[in-house]
Amino acid sequence: MPSDFIAVGGVDFDAIVAPPGVSFADWRDYLALLKPRVMSLVVFSAACALFTAPGHIHPFIGFVAILCVAVGAGAAGALNQWYEADIDAVMKRTANRPVPAGRVAAHEALAFGVALAVGSVVVMGLGVNWLAASILAGSILFYTIIYTVWLKRRTPQNIVIGGLAGAFPPLIGWTSVTGNVSVLPLLMVAIIFLWTPPHFWSLALFMEADYAKAGVPMLPVVAGEAATRRQILLYTLVLVPVTLLPWAFGLTGAVYGAIAAVAGALFIVRAVAVFRNTATVATAMGPERALFRYSLYYLFVIFAALVADHLLLA
Repeated sequence: MPSDFIAVGGVDFDAIVAPPGVSFADWRDYLALLKPRVMSLVVFSAACALFTAPGHIHPFIGFVAILCVAVGAGAAGALNQWYEADIDAVMKRTANRPVPAGRVAAHEALAFGVALAVGSVVVMGLGVNWLAASILAGSILFYTIIYTVWLKRRTPQNIVIGGLAGAFPPLIGWTSVTGNVSVLPLLMVAIIFLWTPPHFWSLALFMEADYAKAGVPMLPVVAGEAATRRQILLYTLVLVPVTLLPWAFGLTGAVYGAIAAVAGALFIVRAVAVFRNTATVATAMGPERALFRYSLYYLFVIFAALVADHLLLA
């Protein structure tokens, strides 16, 4: 007998299949709707901008601001999974997500996402300031409407344009403290914007068959692997100099500049390896996977260096 068998009056409730439109989800399914891995990067980049912004913010208000960013990012993730349930269902990487797997009904995911989106924006506006709330609302709408609904199924540039949605958090963190926009958070936005294509296209290279099966026009599916590898390298060669601009403009010190230079050089080395790979099919053990995994750590390292540099100069 399975350890999670539940029986009352001789009825095995684990064997009951939920009727259409009804879910038997637990808290882990609703957590999965929030895309916690994506949320962690969003929250981290917003927090880094909040810590480096000039001025003072009460710790509790700062906590509220970061919480709202996290909830808003989760709302966008839930709405994305609600709309893309048909795509997710045919892709191995996403087939077990709560909505396509049938653990959460579609209308529940929609209601959950809308409630979190509205709640996060309202609390941000009332508890922090309305400029930060407006940018948060714009990022949620951009990711949900512009990227998910409009771009993803229509153009191989979906990641390029849609990446702007994930680049907003530093601006939200900064304006939560200052109430205005400055050069440094805009450079942080540019860094995330330029980082997104090589990050996602390296994933798309070894997930190409999944995207093709789902009918998603990712760049490797539409333009081929050679063109994708070339674009990854080109974006990387633009990204790395941009990461050095905060130091070049005198907005940070040498600590950030040195770490950004070393991390960027390693990024270029991996991008060159992807560009030079002539394998017919990218594999999970190839340079594409190595670049994808490194790109995750790269952004954390860059923004952590920004905070460390700020604390050393304070």
